[in-house]
Amino acid sequence: MSSLALPVAIVLTGFSGLCCAPSARAAVTRALLRIEPLGDSITWGQGSSTGDGYRGLLGSELTSEGYTLDFVGPVRSGSMSDPDNEGHKGWRIDEIAGLTDSTLAAYRPNVVTLLLGTNDLVQNYHVATAPDRLHALVDRILADDPTATVLLADLPPSTSARVAQAEPAYDAAVRGIVRSERAAGRHVGYVDMGALTTADLADQLHPDDTGYRKMADAWNRGIRAADAAGWLRRPQP
Repeated sequence: MSSLALPVAIVLTGFSGLCCAPSARAAVTRALLRIEPLGDSITWGQGSSTGDGYRGLLGSELTSEGYTLDFVGPVRSGSMSDPDNEGHKGWRIDEIAGLTDSTLAAYRPNVVTLLLGTNDLVQNYHVATAPDRLHALVDRILADDPTATVLLADLPPSTSARVAQAEPAYDAAVRGIVRSERAAGRHVGYVDMGALTTADLADQLHPDDTGYRKMADAWNRGIRAADAAGWLRRPQP
């Protein structure tokens, strides 16, 4: 995963050093959250015992911290009370990009949690240009809704030889995308999934319950840091 030697599982480029210390947590204003989980089968929750993936755990964490939230999307998966998401099994970046305009217009999230690219790598689908497609997708999301916050994650580890070989360069490119977006003044944060190891997998590609808990923790820190930075806007009607 990431080569950054940090004691936490998340790095948010452009957050002016905000982290997860108790003082930072106390300073966070509890914003209204309309979160669209956008991605593939990991977003859908494959590999978790409940089908909730990271979403159920993330929702519980945010609610316990005082947030009011609504997960949105046309897909419903898992046993959680709010199972809405935009996670599609087996889909690549280009396929998700094809529905971005319509889903953002329909649901108007103020936070998009975006983790995508595993299927491009495992399918060996134009791997060299996968980061370019991801960058174009981020730009498309922000063109559709310039007030949205996009939290962009690198990939969890994989025991697939094809994915493991391509992932280091892909993850480095993800960090570069965030740096580029932040330099342009856009609200894009980088969420590092480096806390996960191959011991946290249910199969070659998908986290197990322990892995999804680590993912939920990372997304949670990202949302709180974005809130503390003043990035989150009240959801549109």
